[in-house]
Amino acid sequence: MTRQIFVDGYNVIKNNPMFQSLGVHSLANARRILIQQLKNRYRLSEFSVSVVFDGDGAKEQTSHEEHIRIIYSRYGEKADQVIIRLALQARNMGYEVDMYSDDGEIRDAVVERGGNPRSTANLATQLKSAPRDVEARAQHRIETRRIYGLNPADKAKWDYEETGAQHHRGKKKKRKGRH
Repeated sequence: MTRQIFVDGYNVIKNNPMFQSLGVHSLANARRILIQQLKNRYRLSEFSVSVVFDGDGAKEQTSHEEHIRIIYSRYGEKADQVIIRLALQARNMGYEVDMYSDDGEIRDAVVERGGNPRSTANLATQLKSAPRDVEARAQHRIETRRIYGLNPADKAKWDYEETGAQHHRGKKKKRKGRH
């Protein structure tokens, strides 16, 4: 079963100290930063990620930036309602649903529909952690050290020592031939 992730955009921005520490003074700037962080975190993921904001248009607006779907609710409809609707659709299609918000009402509604509520603090932790490919490389290095007693980071040093030793030996031979 694949997973769909829904992010309550303004709830994350309002409840996350990361945005205050960045000195974000406009919602437009905060949205841009949140979307960029989501793109970075989920760039190698097979999950579908949607971030939903309260909008004021005549109809719901949807756009995509790379692999992140950005949704603005229509005037008079809260982002919470959009997330609840989308979460129900996703569950009916057989997807697992994760939803990031600290709003108790939306969390309860998503749980009733079989989804997994997550806190904005949990999302912030994920956004600040190393990308999965970096984690995988680190785990590979640890495993290599454990199995072989080798440090892959030393490969450049080994190559240099091997090349330097050959180069040095070559110079000695030339000097011996001249004398």
